[in-house]
Amino acid sequence: MVKGKRIVVWFSCGAASAVAAKLTLEKYGEGNEVRVVNQPIAEEHPDNRRFLEDVSKWLGQEIEISLNPKYPDASCVEVWEDRKFMSSPHGAPCTLELKKNARIEWEKENSPDFHVLGFTKEEQSRSERFRRFERENLLEVLIEEGLTKQDCFDKIEEAGIELPEIYKKGFPNANCIGCVKASSPTYWNLVREKFPEEFEARASQSRRIGARLVRVKGERIFLDELDPEAKGMPLKKFEIDCGIFCEEKEG
Repeated sequence: MVKGKRIVVWFSCGAASAVAAKLTLEKYGEGNEVRVVNQPIAEEHPDNRRFLEDVSKWLGQEIEISLNPKYPDASCVEVWEDRKFMSSPHGAPCTLELKKNARIEWEKENSPDFHVLGFTKEEQSRSERFRRFERENLLEVLIEEGLTKQDCFDKIEEAGIELPEIYKKGFPNANCIGCVKASSPTYWNLVREKFPEEFEARASQSRRIGARLVRVKGERIFLDELDPEAKGMPLKKFEIDCGIFCEEKEG
């Protein structure tokens, strides 16, 4: 049993990291300092902040904020414009600058002994990669309990907490609106339908930067070339994650 340690839970405004925070407090809260930290993103749906407040009340603990001082507005749009790069199969600069580097800044000031992320049972390989390439001192609280993404979704609903609004609109995650790690025409046409202004903004910026964000029949194209009727595979809940590190996943 861990005792006398500082444990940080990285909360992403998603169901899995919320449940991970709850389990960490229940399992390790006595005799340890458990901190829950969020790295906000300007382009997230505003209801994510409401979800954060509800989860904070559920936990009985403040959720702290961590920012990269280079990007105090935590804007993906600013990062993309600055870097002239939006996404690749290996990840996106917004995740690097606004998630990973924000986490590193917090670590410099607080020196945690252990990290907790929302890795679930079906994400064992992601957890192993994080442990191998990022931090060995990882506590796999959800995996140890055998909890899946859907289990976490259910636990949040059982707690009487309303999930972020963006889930209700059919999106597979609580990432920012118009997540550039997605390449599915199904995803991007859903953005076009539900958030037309954000779709046009992504289309304009990606064309200017030269980023072909969507893949149709194996070929990368610009968003402004996407047929509004084009579809790929059906979207799945929690398919694209925006955490400490990310990979592209097709939908």
